[in-house]
Amino acid sequence: MFNLILFGPPGSGKGTQSEKLIARYGFKHLSTGDLLRNEFRNGTALGLEAKSLMDQGKLVPDAVVIGMIRTALEQNPDVNGFLFDGFPRTNAQAEALDSLLAEKNTTIRVVLALQVSKSELIKRLLNRGLTSDRTDDVNESVIGSRIEEYERKTAAVADHYKKLDKVVYIPGEGTVEEIFGALSKEIDRRQM
Repeated sequence: MFNLILFGPPGSGKGTQSEKLIARYGFKHLSTGDLLRNEFRNGTALGLEAKSLMDQGKLVPDAVVIGMIRTALEQNPDVNGFLFDGFPRTNAQAEALDSLLAEKNTTIRVVLALQVSKSELIKRLLNRGLTSDRTDDVNESVIGSRIEEYERKTAAVADHYKKLDKVVYIPGEGTVEEIFGALSKEIDRRQM
């Protein structure tokens, strides 16, 4: 099983690149953001709580996210690999993910970290907010809070995987195809 994490701040292109990687490699996509948005579209208590936090640019509690990931892993025991998009976001989540994967006799093979300037992130998210119905993409101060939250908490996750020599930094500015080519090159180097 080939498991990878696509890592980067909000607006770095994780969703766009995930779609392309899934099409090419057949990974099972696990986006905690998508899982949470499905919950609030369905009006569940979890979804309403998650939406309130996301609208403020805050992260959803670890226990909630880890529970969703465990369920997703258990519902897909026969896939060839998982592409984790936007997860883990904290060291606690990274350690929990490593433990979950170890239970299934697998591991994270590589963390591909997209690097994008703050000004480009803000531009991309405001643009996405024009068409996405995502309330967390229409307010520059909320976007700024999300990026700061990422830098404070999530960037530390890279250190966890650096210790395991699994992090590769990929420039996240350029054409979609250039970025995809760089990501694919790193995956191909590690397959089989």
